[in-house]
Amino acid sequence: MDWHVWHGDYDLPDSFLGRRLQVVQERIGLALEASPPGPLRVMSICAGEGRDLLGVLPDHPRRGDVVARLVELDPRNVAVAKRVATSLGLDQVEVVVGDAAVTDQYGGMAPADLVLVCGVFGNISDDDIERVVGFCTQLCAKGGVLVWTRHRKQPDLFPQICRWLEERGFTREWLSEPDAGFGVGVHRFAGQSQPLISGTRMFTFVGYDVLAGRDQ
Repeated sequence: MDWHVWHGDYDLPDSFLGRRLQVVQERIGLALEASPPGPLRVMSICAGEGRDLLGVLPDHPRRGDVVARLVELDPRNVAVAKRVATSLGLDQVEVVVGDAAVTDQYGGMAPADLVLVCGVFGNISDDDIERVVGFCTQLCAKGGVLVWTRHRKQPDLFPQICRWLEERGFTREWLSEPDAGFGVGVHRFAGQSQPLISGTRMFTFVGYDVLAGRDQ
């Protein structure tokens, strides 16, 4: 899978990715708006071209409060995100080329007020999804918001992800409708943030195409 070419579907408003992006951006905007006054830290795991956050921040009233780190492995996607952030004057958005699965990428930013795990859960194993959920208690600040996505194809793991999150102190705030054609979840962390364990791999990015082949 060429993950740079894959982003092209975001430009098609009626595509699965275009519709999901719109919903994710709406939820990010609402999460920022509802955050308490003061500085806000935002992290994006497997950020791609950064469209989730960069599509919201320029015109958002909390723009000046946000400091963000976007982590993405593909340098072509990072180049796009950096170019967009620069053109919008978003100097407080740091875009990093690196393995988003490694906790070291988030040192100095965790725990964050808003954590984006979009486009991840559909590309890793079920065991790794649960593992990432566990790490979200280190990535999210108390009261922080987690925005996440996962497809609703059968077997639909979406309800189980909600259970894993809620067992670990996250409170369900909003879920997309089951028949939307995609899944977007918003959970708020009501627990106590745990120290970030450095040098640890949270997941192995497999790819939805490879996972689909395994299931056949």
